[in-house]
Parts: sequence; C-alpha cells; structure tokens
Amino acid sequence: MALSLGVHVGQQNLPMDELRQLWRKLDQGGVDWISAWDHFYEAPPKNGTEPHFEALTTLGALAAETRQARIGCLVFYVGYRNPSLLAKAATTLDHITGGRFELGLGAGWHIWEATAYGYAFPDIGTRLDMLDEAIQVVRGMLTSERTNFNGKHFQVVDASCLPPPVQPRLPIWIGGLGEKRTLKIVADHADGWNAAYLSADEFARLNGVLNQWCEEENRDPATIRRSVNLTFNLGVDEEDVDQQRKQIAADWGALADRISGGSLLCTPDQAVERLAQYKAAGAQEINVALRAPWHSDALDAYLEEVMPEARNL
Repeated sequence: MALSLGVHVGQQNLPMDELRQLWRKLDQGGVDWISAWDHFYEAPPKNGTEPHFEALTTLGALAAETRQARIGCLVFYVGYRNPSLLAKAATTLDHITGGRFELGLGAGWHIWEATAYGYAFPDIGTRLDMLDEAIQVVRGMLTSERTNFNGKHFQVVDASCLPPPVQPRLPIWIGGLGEKRTLKIVADHADGWNAAYLSADEFARLNGVLNQWCEEENRDPATIRRSVNLTFNLGVDEEDVDQQRKQIAADWGALADRISGGSLLCTPDQAVERLAQYKAAGAQEINVALRAPWHSDALDAYLEEVMPEARNL
C-alpha cells in the first residue's frame, strides 16, 4: 500500500479565514489526510495566551472546505465529551464529507487546560480505563442499530445513531505511546494507531510492541494502520534548519530533545530520506504537524517537491 502523507494542523494562532485557505490549499495540493487536535489552549502549553479554536466545530468547517483528503482529529480526549456524543458527531462529519471522516481517541495529557475549564483530569490509569470504555461505546454506536453499555465511567441505554455513517466501518484511531495499556487497547479495539513526535527507532520499537499485543489478543496486526506525526520544522537551507532547532528548544524546554527526534528537522533535499526511515520502521501514514507561524516557502517545498518524490518510496 502506498505511503499516506498528511498534515496535522493545530488550530491556533491563525484566523479562521486563514485556516480555511490553508485547508483548501492542502486538499488541492494532494495531501491524503488533514486533521485538527483537541485542545482549548495552545500546544505546547503557554497558559492560554494564544488564540485557539475548539476542535469539533473546527472540524465542521474543515469537512465543508475539503473535497479529497480524509479528515480527523488526532486525538479527542475522552474526558471532554461523552463518547455517544462523539459517535453522533463523527457520523455527522462522515456525512458532510461523503465518507472521509476518521475518529481519533486518546487518554489526554493537557492537564492545564482541563483544570482551567473545570474538567476532571484523573490519574493516567483512570483515563485509560475511560478510553477503553469510550471506544467500545463509540464502536457500538457506529455499527449497531441499538447500543447498551454499562461501564464505570460511561453508560448508554438502547441508544441509536441515525443515520448511520456513510462508511460501513468508520475508522477509529487510538493515539498514544503507552506500552502496557494504550497499545493493548489498540490491539483490542482500534483500526489504527497514531504516535506523535518519536524517532524512527522508537517508532519501530513501539510498533513491535503493538504487534506483540496483537499476537496475544489473536488480532491480525495487518488489520491495524500505523501512523506517526512529525513536527514540521523543514528549513529552506541549513541556516533556517538551525533556527528551527532553536525554536523547538524555546517552545518545548525539557522535552526539546524528544520532540527534535520526532521532527521533520531538515532541508527539503533531506526530507525524503527522513520519511523513508519511518516507512522502514513500519509507518504507513506520516503526518507533518503545523503550528503557526511556519515558513511558507518550506511548506510549498514540502507539497511540491518532497511529497511527489516520497510517494515513490
């Protein structure tokens, strides 16, 4: 199967008109996937000091503005919305797009925004329990005429979701890096796994862990799509790349080394080799993550030079 090349667009620091123009440009430029993220505040966190749009409503606009690319959210934190509501929203978005929507779910990490907005943010074990329940509720809502579920965190009673999605099986992605719980939930329930900002070597290692979980759960590993997000730090030349490296350090602080390891931090003529490393590590889909502001010439080079060559990998 050909390598899927997408763009993960953070809906921060851009007016909505500019976001809509960007989505159209990406869609017309041939990207395979366009996604938003599920935050109330900016990422990396800056205490809510940067403009930021809500995810579900943003996706409605993204769905209406695009014609070709698959769209989604990487990923919805299950503590912000009841999973049956998410199933209903996913179905609606699938109809707006004519069958191009894919749903991403995760256990969350942005405690600062959750606290600010008055949402409970329990320990990671509890949040993973919530994720495990949520994906079962969503799957039932998207595939069954009626869904009943009585979990510790979520309940639905004889719930219908009409009309059903356009797609016979609307794909559900799980995002996260946890080896003991997250990847087991992927093996148990998901259609795809998304990992963010990992080196190719670490992606390959975790990909192998997911395969082990599939073996334990009697799941064919080939039935799970594998994707990775890389921060977009493409520079037009080496001097620009050095500036991008400094910006990562300023934005991410103590996490800068890990983020740099999972970045497209290179020049355009080096980018295809970088993408090839992830394909060799098992990635079937690679999304570059855009955070405004970015270098517009570098983005053009990615769309017009890097992507066409990478499709031949």
